[in-house]
Amino acid sequence: MRVLFVCLGNICRSPSAEGVFRRLLEARGLANRVEVDSCGIGPWHVGKAPDPRAQEAATRRGVDLSGLRARQLAADDFDRFDLLLAMDHDNLEAIEAQRPPNSRVPARLFLEYAGHPGRAVPDPYFGGDRGFDEVLDLIEAASRGLLEEVEAQLEPGP
Repeated sequence: MRVLFVCLGNICRSPSAEGVFRRLLEARGLANRVEVDSCGIGPWHVGKAPDPRAQEAATRRGVDLSGLRARQLAADDFDRFDLLLAMDHDNLEAIEAQRPPNSRVPARLFLEYAGHPGRAVPDPYFGGDRGFDEVLDLIEAASRGLLEEVEAQLEPGP
């Protein structure tokens, strides 16, 4: 299974989601069975590390984002991934606008997995440092829900 987290610039929310979900997979022994990545809708930060505030907040929770680098959503992502998870409505609309005609990969809001249909993960970029912790709280809740669904879909491993 392959999961792609998508936000605006791929330096705050989506790399945080990638890191948190990857950590949960590792804790459950599923890291080798689920591919996880993140990207942004726009090209503004391609090649850059996650925002230092996002890295600091994640590090306090035992999640290392330092090796991640921003990239932009690409046409082949619609073939490569089994699920595209948008952080907000604008990201979801941008995913649909870029969707190739024959693509059937589901795209949905990430917080659906936290029991919050229609709710967006707020962008902490222009806010204070506390916003990064609030975003991580939401991401952790949604990641736990996503993990339950992924585990239910995976065939029993060796």
